[in-house]
Amino acid sequence: MPVTTLFQFNMKHRFLLLWAFVWAAISAMAQPTTTTPAPATPPPPPKPTADHSYKPLTLKLNDDGSKFVRFIIWHQMWATATQNNPDTRNNTGQLIDGSDGSEGAWSTDIAVRRSRFLAYAQISPRAMILTHWGINNQSFINGGASAVGFAGTAGSGASNGGKRPQLYMHDLWTEYQVLKDKLYVGAGLHYWNGVSRLTSNSTLNFMTLDAPIFNWTNIEATDQFARQLGFYAKGQLGRLDYRVALNKPFSFGTAPAAVTKNGVAVNVLNENWASAGYANWMFWDKESNKLPFYVGSYLGSKKILNVGVGWYNHGGASLYKTADGRDSTYQAQRAIGADVFMEMPINKAKGSALSVLATYYNLDYGTNYLRNLGILNLHGTATGTTNSFAGGGNAQPTIGTGSIFYVQAGYLLPKLRNGQAFMPYVTVTNKNFERLADPSTQYGLGLNYFITGHNAEITLEYQTRPVYKLNTTNNAIERTEYRGELILQTHIFI
Repeated sequence: MPVTTLFQFNMKHRFLLLWAFVWAAISAMAQPTTTTPAPATPPPPPKPTADHSYKPLTLKLNDDGSKFVRFIIWHQMWATATQNNPDTRNNTGQLIDGSDGSEGAWSTDIAVRRSRFLAYAQISPRAMILTHWGINNQSFINGGASAVGFAGTAGSGASNGGKRPQLYMHDLWTEYQVLKDKLYVGAGLHYWNGVSRLTSNSTLNFMTLDAPIFNWTNIEATDQFARQLGFYAKGQLGRLDYRVALNKPFSFGTAPAAVTKNGVAVNVLNENWASAGYANWMFWDKESNKLPFYVGSYLGSKKILNVGVGWYNHGGASLYKTADGRDSTYQAQRAIGADVFMEMPINKAKGSALSVLATYYNLDYGTNYLRNLGILNLHGTATGTTNSFAGGGNAQPTIGTGSIFYVQAGYLLPKLRNGQAFMPYVTVTNKNFERLADPSTQYGLGLNYFITGHNAEITLEYQTRPVYKLNTTNNAIERTEYRGELILQTHIFI
């Protein structure tokens, strides 16, 4: 091949190779760039739901939990507005009963109603021990243990009367199993009371703000905050739930020689034993009787219909002397109770329920026996006044020979979306005491706000009470009016 031709051939091929290279480069640049996409950001994890469930504070003593120690702690605080009884005076002596010239008619306060700690241990299937201590009724003016009595209230004073309340035992008892479920026996300072369901009511789960107080027929007289020292037996025989006790009541009252000759029976010092018992038939769901404390409301978690009867008898605990001194008689203190308790869910899906308790008491504590009481009474007096037989503050005739009928009814409204619920309720009390010329009917209207069931709740209640006055013309104690009290309670237990 000639040189010229060869050169032209080589140049032609070089040009084609260069063109192919350029074309390939342009084509490569024209192709879309492919890259691996970055992984998508995962969505944030859902916020954890707040746990409002209740888990008992329990310490297991063996692997299966049949041996354990359980702890319960609770506080109940009261904010009160009290319409004072006639002739009530404050701690500086100013009249505060709403009469002309008085410094108003109402008193306000914040107080500790209860602060308690309870522990019990099942150390074996055959033995249990329980300890319960705490304080009650501490206000700015009374409930303490540091001052000389003021206005007739022991352990209280116009100065320092509310400080350093006494921490004391409420329950301490030992219990032994004899026949499983059917019979257990125990001894100590106990709450296995007779008379009625309310007489052994738990203070953790009232359907109302509090107990009506007359349900504890010996409160702070021959008992220690509704407890006495003694022996008890309890159990369940099929649907029959029972408890009986033989107690040594605390010594309380007046020496026999010092009892006033006025035709009114009073507590007298004695060393007699007392018996008590209560039994109820459980028609629907059965209740636990592991502890003595009856539940006030199950908030619809159980369907209950119980009918119960009970008694208390303390021989020779009252002494009656006639005005002329010719008759002096020791009289027994006896209480008989009968009750019906019903609680049933109305709509389980929505959480609504109905709760009703009706109780009748017949008390015979001696001729004309009567006690005036006032819970967290800021301005009590040792005796009655001219216009108030029960004295100052919020005192009223509470326990005495005669009869009491009490009913409470509440309706648990459907739960809110957050699980909280409201429960409006009403109470009615009719008292007909032998010593009083007129019976009384008083009312309570309240609302429970269950934040976490009974573990965290707030209750508001307005209640009325009768006011009596001694008619000096005929010596009759006559009802003159009703006055009221508004109470807000905060309650938490674990």
